[in-house]
Amino acid sequence: MRLKDDNKAQIIRRKAIEMIVKEGFDGLSMQKLAKSAKISPSTIYIYFENREDLLNKLFMETEADFEKDALRNFDPGIPFEEGLWLQWKNRYKNITKDPLRFYFHEQFRNSPLIKHKDIKQTEFRKNISQFVKNAVARKEIAALPQEIFWAIAYGPFYTLIKFHLDESTMAGTKFSLTEQKMKQAFQLVMKSLKS
Repeated sequence: MRLKDDNKAQIIRRKAIEMIVKEGFDGLSMQKLAKSAKISPSTIYIYFENREDLLNKLFMETEADFEKDALRNFDPGIPFEEGLWLQWKNRYKNITKDPLRFYFHEQFRNSPLIKHKDIKQTEFRKNISQFVKNAVARKEIAALPQEIFWAIAYGPFYTLIKFHLDESTMAGTKFSLTEQKMKQAFQLVMKSLKS
């Protein structure tokens, strides 16, 4: 029996994410992955049962990393404006430290591979849900349907992140997200959520 090598496992993960982001899920085969990682196809099966296992583990790892970073210094009892701004900053740091993982995460999360009704309640979701409930109870924000709240609270942030990672806007003009630009959008979001 061959021993596991953490370095090889990391290379497999990285190459799989690169292939999926570049070529989509259909572009990932174990043969192509092995060639890209410069290993034999059988080596992949030391770390992952099959393609589905690899995809699910990659998603769960990126999701856990995102949730850990998003909750850094966060408490659901803090004032809403302070907490949402911290969420924006934490998410920005997570996304910009490894944009490829962000693209993979978004691709997987928005694919038919995820059945949203099967998503489990995590510590992250519990904290964010409680945070919003607290803000509504304290009348810091309006009570809104959940979908509308999420679209307003995070939609502008993710649009700016996409422009930042693409280094241009939809009009093709050069763009870089600064804290000042992020704060300007954030203030407009806060006004919308208080209405």
